[in-house]
Amino acid sequence: MNSFFNYSSDELKEILLSLGYSKYTSDQLFDWVYRKKVFNPDEMLNIKKELRQYLKENYSFSLPGIAKKEVSKDGTVKLLLTLIDGLKVECVLMHHNYGTSLCVTSEAGCNMGCAFCASGLLKKERSLEAYEMVSQILKVEEECGEKVSHVVVMGTGEPLDNLDNVLKFINIINNKIGLEIGIRHITVSTCGIVPKIYELAEKKIPLNLAISLHAPNNEIRNRLMPINKAYPLDKLIKAVSDYFDTTGRRITFEYLLLKDINDSLKCAEELANLIRGLNAYVNLIPYNRVKEFDFMPSLDTQVELFYDKLKKEGINVTIRKKMGDDISAACGQLRSQHNKSEDNEND
Repeated sequence: MNSFFNYSSDELKEILLSLGYSKYTSDQLFDWVYRKKVFNPDEMLNIKKELRQYLKENYSFSLPGIAKKEVSKDGTVKLLLTLIDGLKVECVLMHHNYGTSLCVTSEAGCNMGCAFCASGLLKKERSLEAYEMVSQILKVEEECGEKVSHVVVMGTGEPLDNLDNVLKFINIINNKIGLEIGIRHITVSTCGIVPKIYELAEKKIPLNLAISLHAPNNEIRNRLMPINKAYPLDKLIKAVSDYFDTTGRRITFEYLLLKDINDSLKCAEELANLIRGLNAYVNLIPYNRVKEFDFMPSLDTQVELFYDKLKKEGINVTIRKKMGDDISAACGQLRSQHNKSEDNEND
């Protein structure tokens, strides 16, 4: 049975027109589901009885189950969700002074193999469909009783490796009659699949693009991120520049600070030289330790020195507030730990 959450407003209108209903009925259904959070067609009182029956027979309104929930002392909530086929995916709700953001997963597992990332501990099993990403938002709002105002497609997986489904997901959650999450409140992250960056630019969608950079030169980035061997920094920076020229949207460079790896003042100077002239800013990220890896977070004093150096070099830079470090908040951590626990129980 198809999930109702897999259909954009336009797709739903076409289906309803073929059944003899007006386009306005699509708006009514979106209102019931995405605003009123009613997932039982029998309770959609202004919808004709025969259409309600049709919906029950042909569409699923079910949400994922919760395999595990962790709540940080800072209010960050991480959910491990169970999809209909039993696969587990994570999402993280974070609170900011500008609203609540949800980090959404786009793939079950990840094949990018970044050396520091827990997501890569479990290889990609499949890409998620649009409804499975939409369902993450709906389940979090149901569980936490909060409205998600911002979305970052930055959880497990490489979003541009699943671009069609990610764009369909964005279309659905951006709808004015539905969840109404503004396009400028949506960020898509990539580790640097250059052809897909060009493809995304051609869509001219004014969303936010974040590049998981994490190194100022090819030598360090090759060690940390295998994707760099296919698309080295010169090609990546050229694609990023084209993205800005095409969309007019400023780029974010995500830079995870790893002790004695990429956090020296020389690295900061190289980073400044690499991105100078681009309409971009750097988001410095304190590392949440992953016990399977030896990487250590940079000392707070070194983070400040790195930040100050970038500022002196004229680079727009922020330090991301550390969230959820007392729970399994790094991408892939909770899923990896859960799977290991299940394996131990089955031994």
